[in-house]
Amino acid sequence: MGNYTLLKEFVLLGIPETEGLETLLFVVFLFIYFFTLLGNLLIFTAIISSSTLHTPMYFFLGLLSIFDMLFPSVTCPKMLLYLSGQSRAISYRGCAAQLFFYHFLGSTEGCLYSVMAYDRYIAICHPLRYILIMKPGVCVSLVTVAWLVGCLQASILTSFSFYLTYCEPNQVHHFFCDLPAVLPLSCTDNRLAQKVGSISVGFLALMLLFSVCVSYAHIGVAILRIQSAEGRQKAFSTCSAHLTAILCAYGPVIIIYLQHTPNPLLGAVVQILNNIVSPMLNSLIYSLRNKEVKRSLRMVFQSLA
Repeated sequence: MGNYTLLKEFVLLGIPETEGLETLLFVVFLFIYFFTLLGNLLIFTAIISSSTLHTPMYFFLGLLSIFDMLFPSVTCPKMLLYLSGQSRAISYRGCAAQLFFYHFLGSTEGCLYSVMAYDRYIAICHPLRYILIMKPGVCVSLVTVAWLVGCLQASILTSFSFYLTYCEPNQVHHFFCDLPAVLPLSCTDNRLAQKVGSISVGFLALMLLFSVCVSYAHIGVAILRIQSAEGRQKAFSTCSAHLTAILCAYGPVIIIYLQHTPNPLLGAVVQILNNIVSPMLNSLIYSLRNKEVKRSLRMVFQSLA
């Protein structure tokens, strides 16, 4: 090890080029985080409280609401702490845990989007067999596979990242511990970890996006075959919210991967959109565009009044 000093903690430098804006950013992100938790909690409550929403589609939507509360909670609380003037330090184990749960929840949510696309494909392309195919046991099995994929992905990335030796300097040029920000701090050869990270993240993202595209290609063909305009409108309305949520989730990732030269500020902005803003938008998308959820929410508010 020579004269290396092993790290016991990292220091998160935060969002690049935002010095002096800490108070403003704290207020903005606190509002977004609070609204994200509140909005998704209301959707989850609406689904649980209404028996008419106890269907596979809303089972998956309820799980998505849970993930949209957990996913920003991996990075946002620590960011709010140091934006409020507290320490920017994060322990070695805390950094590893942050990286693990970020990729675990992110990968599982990506799998859940694919499952939801498959559910809409069955509902629109095979409506008479929908109840037979999407049985409770099948829904639970699909979600279990999504969790296992997310856990495997996160375990691989965390293992390859933290088997490396880290030493001074300990400054992470990002607002949370992620692979591109942490790996350069290694004082041992990190090329294998970088290759594994790029291949693993890229392969899973492409496979999930491909599965969504295949499902919606079949859905699009099926909608075009519907004779009545009312029928096409109803079929499209059941998918529009999900498509909008997918664009919000995959859009920032596509933008960051299309960069020829990585830009730290753009990378941070894209991560904020993906980690913090997208979960908040999901609650708006599914509450404003879904009549059943809005009806159930009104019933919940009326019962509380």
